[in-house]
Amino acid sequence: MAGPIMDNITPELESILCERILILDGAMGTMIQRHKLTEEDYRGERFTDWPSDLKGNNDLLVLSQPELIRNIHEEYMEAGADILETNTFGANRISMADYDMQELAYEMNVAGARLCREAADKYATPEKPRYVAGVLGPTNRTASISPDVNDPGARNISFDELVEAYAEATRGLIEGGVDILLIETIFDTLNAKAAVAACEQVFDQDQLRLPIMVSGTITDASGRTLSGQTTEAFYNSLRHARPISIGLNCALGPELMRQYVEEISRVAECYVNVHPNAGLPNEFGEYDLGPEAMGQQIAEWAEAGFLNIIGGCCGTTPAHIKAIAEAVADQAPRKLPEIRPECRLSGLEPLNIGPDSLFVNVGERANVTGSAKFKRLILNEEYEEALDVCRAQVENGAQVVDVNMDEAMLDGVAAMQRFLNLCAGEPDISKVPVMIDSSKWEIIEAGLKCVQGKPIVNSISMKEGIDKFKQQAKLCRRYGAAVIVMAFDEEGQADTQARKVEICTRAYQILTEEVGFPAEDIIFDPNIFAVATGIPEHDNYGVDFIEATREIKAACPHALISGGVSNVSFSFRGNNPVREAIHAVFLYHAIQAGMDMGIVNAAQLAVYDDLPAELRNAVEDVVLNKDPEAGDRLVEIAPNYAGDVVGGNRWRIWSGAAGRSTNGWSTPW
Repeated sequence: MAGPIMDNITPELESILCERILILDGAMGTMIQRHKLTEEDYRGERFTDWPSDLKGNNDLLVLSQPELIRNIHEEYMEAGADILETNTFGANRISMADYDMQELAYEMNVAGARLCREAADKYATPEKPRYVAGVLGPTNRTASISPDVNDPGARNISFDELVEAYAEATRGLIEGGVDILLIETIFDTLNAKAAVAACEQVFDQDQLRLPIMVSGTITDASGRTLSGQTTEAFYNSLRHARPISIGLNCALGPELMRQYVEEISRVAECYVNVHPNAGLPNEFGEYDLGPEAMGQQIAEWAEAGFLNIIGGCCGTTPAHIKAIAEAVADQAPRKLPEIRPECRLSGLEPLNIGPDSLFVNVGERANVTGSAKFKRLILNEEYEEALDVCRAQVENGAQVVDVNMDEAMLDGVAAMQRFLNLCAGEPDISKVPVMIDSSKWEIIEAGLKCVQGKPIVNSISMKEGIDKFKQQAKLCRRYGAAVIVMAFDEEGQADTQARKVEICTRAYQILTEEVGFPAEDIIFDPNIFAVATGIPEHDNYGVDFIEATREIKAACPHALISGGVSNVSFSFRGNNPVREAIHAVFLYHAIQAGMDMGIVNAAQLAVYDDLPAELRNAVEDVVLNKDPEAGDRLVEIAPNYAGDVVGGNRWRIWSGAAGRSTNGWSTPW
């Protein structure tokens, strides 16, 4: 039975996928090349006077040579294909601009889908239904990579431009009669996220839904996409599309692709689709792996339990598809794995946070509201130096980087876009997920359009009403982000344990039941407030957070807990050693209660066990509110530790029975 990650899979298709491995068709380009078409063939009768050269524009052939394309589709049907791909790989305004044919993009998608539909219907039987997958190709632009080696932050396409082009193509494919939308040959995951957003936009506006298939491209033996993501990071980034299947195609042949197919088979909660090349191209650009040899290699994949949908990409012909179909005919399809819900984040690399995960450090220094140095650098447009601040956080143990550009003297939208675009070009930074942090939705949304991985939004809340809260949550979901939900509603910010629990459990119910937001992608921030302020009403703030954490984790399955740790020690600003000690003690107890992550300065956290006994005991009395005089005693001894260094680059916080440490590379306790 399909899991909750899959969206709008029909009972018929689901039943077939459970019974056998489905066959996707082979390469359209390979078959077109066999016809050795001339410029006149590409023009046909319709484009005889077109000013641009058209040879090589294979997508145009759905208009100028429809019979040729229909015949190729039928050859793949004869070979045993269950799913036909439309000849619309580049049929979008962005790619067609090279031929001055932007205005024809919609018509090409309609025509391509109809040709495919006719072929599929001609061969379909009740025993063997045939499906049409409308292809949305990657375009010839990349949203995550600069076209200018001298300006890593430059882009020649925007997320919104991609969404507009993909939405138009999607509507054309739907009008033409496709059953499935296939976002394929993904070399830049941000482009694919734009395609997903476009599909969702069309679905919402036109009140319909179609299943989505997703297929990425590992470009070489590095095991990464062109934009740098590993296979699992790629999956995490696009899991929000709720695809019926996800997998890989192009670039590599079966031999080199095998390990990555195995990986996607291991991590995907949906079905797996693959269509590899017929080996690597030779010096003439041709593919030498024959049908029989390719069928044998694919048979081994099927025996290993990797496959649900298999076909061919560059160099594959109907003979290849026939051989593949015969090779897997008696093989059982891959079974959907039972994978525990986890918050699956990504930068260039994955970060999965579940019940057994170590505490996650979120670097706080790339924040204009929390770091005077970072603020100065951004205001002076010294972005290279600002990147160094970010890089240092990762080097010192941050597993997520918080980025905030909320400053009155700053164009926050432009600064967020510029900085995140620059981060994308720095593998030492972009390997980890980003936390897009702002009190202004327009800045958050600008950041979401720059990140190819799966980020965290910090934050949304119910303070401006339920409708706005739900709207922002839906958009975060569409952009593929996890969300931090502040314990804040129409009545104000929660400060007591009861209010924290009340707001968070209410928000959880709204998000999971009304919005359809995955529980594992909800991260609550129950508000960490300063202790030892001299105001008696503040004395229990540490206990309120810790106990609320315990209660929220019990009441909201799979949700996570986070918080801005430096807030708890704000009353001792200026005395960093004491602040570090407060952070260490607070986290020691909060982690045991279920706190999963925290925004910290990864380079300045103390070792709980190594704190001086007098300081540790005094801080513990404050954090746990053991008596009314605890704050005064800590104030008295604080000057004694003002010059000590109790933190460092190598740190840990043991959390007792919880068995969790804040250092992902520390040895077990």
